[in-house]
Amino acid sequence: MKKTYLHKAITLSALSLVALNACSGVEVEEKYPSSYARKASDDTSIYEAGPSVFGEDSIFSTKKKETNDTGGNIGVNTYLWRAALDTVSFMPIVSADPFGGTIITEWYEDPAKPGERFKLTVLILDREMKADGIRVRVFKQAAQAGSWKEAAAPADMGTKLEDAILTRARQMRAKKLGAI
Repeated sequence: MKKTYLHKAITLSALSLVALNACSGVEVEEKYPSSYARKASDDTSIYEAGPSVFGEDSIFSTKKKETNDTGGNIGVNTYLWRAALDTVSFMPIVSADPFGGTIITEWYEDPAKPGERFKLTVLILDREMKADGIRVRVFKQAAQAGSWKEAAAPADMGTKLEDAILTRARQMRAKKLGAI
């Protein structure tokens, strides 16, 4: 009885090896020969990746993907990020997250206009540099009877800051591309 079990195991192993050998394709071997089979005059590199079992668009793919110019490897568009930091740099920054695209400032009181202060939240929403890829939220407080009370910020202040950031981002990109 032990002999039959061993015989079945050997037969099954042999059949598995034959089946695996049949799965190997000649096309793959010819396109991606082993490093020993390549000649010195061959144009392909021995480090060229073969086909992936996960597909060409997977995170394991070695194929370079065409991307738009996002300006860097952070989570948002680098030009928008740097322009936003540059534009709000006169205010103290509490938090800046380049991967989430969030900049939060501390309250800032303009010395020319005492009695009112502003706080900003800048959100960069996209990896592409476009007009709807940035949002600026403005908060205002006014001094009343020795304490700060919420007040309405000018309606166009957020839009003006967004425009200033976009203009600065375009200037930075043009400078990098050599147009300026």
